[in-house]
This record gives sequence, structure tokens and C-alpha cells, in this order.
Amino acid sequence: MITSCDHALPRTRAALTGLPARAGLGLKTGHFDEVLDTRPDIGFFEVHAENHMVAGGPFHHFLGLIRERHPLSLHGVGLSIGGEGPLDTRHLQRLAALIERYQPHAFSEHLAWSSHGPVFLNDLLPLAYDTPTLNRVCDHIDQVQNTLKRPMLLENPATYLAFRRSTFDEADFLHEIIRRSGCGLLLDVNNVYVSCINHRRDPLAYLEALPLHAVGEIHLAGFAEDADSLGDRLLIDDHGAPVDQAVWALYRQALQRTGPVATLIERDNHVPAFSVLMAEARQADEMLLAAGSRP
Repeated sequence: MITSCDHALPRTRAALTGLPARAGLGLKTGHFDEVLDTRPDIGFFEVHAENHMVAGGPFHHFLGLIRERHPLSLHGVGLSIGGEGPLDTRHLQRLAALIERYQPHAFSEHLAWSSHGPVFLNDLLPLAYDTPTLNRVCDHIDQVQNTLKRPMLLENPATYLAFRRSTFDEADFLHEIIRRSGCGLLLDVNNVYVSCINHRRDPLAYLEALPLHAVGEIHLAGFAEDADSLGDRLLIDDHGAPVDQAVWALYRQALQRTGPVATLIERDNHVPAFSVLMAEARQADEMLLAAGSRP
């Protein structure tokens, strides 16, 4: 059984994920037929676990066919890892059944909370970075990893506010979670950029402070831009646009520090044609290839 503090050293990347160091795409229902007909040269596909927590139906039919041909990553949005209450054991058991069914190469979730008692909020909400929260998050990760019988990846969040009571900065908080639980880091480069612009931090300095030795997968996405009540720049992690040039530049910096890592192009709103997404995946593949050729 995995318990907190069992892992004084983080797991190797190979133990965290079996994904190839290629670019992947989020699998969308509107692209099922094209994916099956064209057999695209893609590193992997990623799906949201909660979209498939049913016994049967067309989603399972197509996902089963695609899983036979392509590696799969499973991404959760509903465990509420940072929630103050206990994890929903029924949700966790449904997740375990889904993982048993498809044997994905990786499973990931968010450093966030999304439920309060019986109420589920369709959002990923921020945490106070203090010792009680750290203990709770590590306990929840232990429960997830013991139930799933595999390590998980934890995604750094996109945030729009910070808590005065926090006693850790976010990077140190993630370091401590990974040290205690043995989970890996899902490095969302778009989230790094969004959060740092919103909080007036240096994105590269924040990136370098993260536990990059534990990165098992990388996410890239687009954002929307607005202004706050003071007129300052406000970025929203909406996954509704192409990857921004600033995020591509930060991704290149990340690869210089991690080496090639499986990288997902996320697009959940205003989803374009499959060919448009494949073009972004090829751009990521070129950067991964360049990173792998460096001494």
C-alpha cells in the first residue's frame, strides 16, 4: 500500500507514464470517424474520464476502436483532490473500472477542488497552500493511487486569486506533494503562463521552481484575454483558441529542462477541424524532436 512519506524520492518518468514522447490530441466526438478512417500519425489521444463513466453507448464503441490503434491518456476533472470533504468513493470506483477497461498509459487530475458536500461545481477552484491543505491533498492522492493501483499525475492549476493564509508558494507546495505521495507532475505550460500573468510573476522563474524531475506529461492550450477591475491584463484558461506564441516559447524553455515529454494539445471550446489540431501537434512534435537531439 502506498502511504504518504513512502516516497522520499520521486518515481522515474517511465514509472509514471508509458506515453511516447510525442504530441497528442484531446479526442473529440466530432473527430471519431476521421480518426478511424485516416489513422493519423499521432503520439496519443487523451479523453476526460467523466465523459465515459457509463456502461455502454457510442462513446465506448468508438473509444474502444481508437484505443486498439493509439496510446491513451485519461484525464480526470471531477475527483476534487483538494476538497475539504472526503473523496466520492463511488466516483473513484467508476474511475477504477474505466481504467481497468482501457488500461490507459497515464491518468491525471488537477490540484483543485470542485465539490462541497453533495454539490458538484463545474469548475476547478483554487486552494490555500498551507499545511492542513497539504495533508488533505496527500491523503486524497494516497487514496486514489491505492484504489487505481498506479501512480497519478497532478496538474498545476490556472489561478485568478491567491489566499492570504497560504504559507507555501505554489511551486514548493507541488514539490512537497510529489515528495510525500510519489505522484508525478502534469506540467500545464498554458496554466503556468496564465497564472503568472494574472499574479504578476515571471513565468520562466516559476517554471524553473517547479519539480520538473517529476514531469510525466505536458499540456498546451490557448487562453482568452480580458481586463480586471483595475484595468490590468487578465487571462482565462478557456482552451478555446490556438496555443499562444508566448506559451510556445515557454514550452521550448520547459523542454530544455525536461527533455522530450509526451505533450497534449488541448482544445475544449471552439473546436476546429481535425487538420487544424494536427498542425499544432506537428509543431509540438518538431519541438520535441529538437529537444531530443540536444546533448
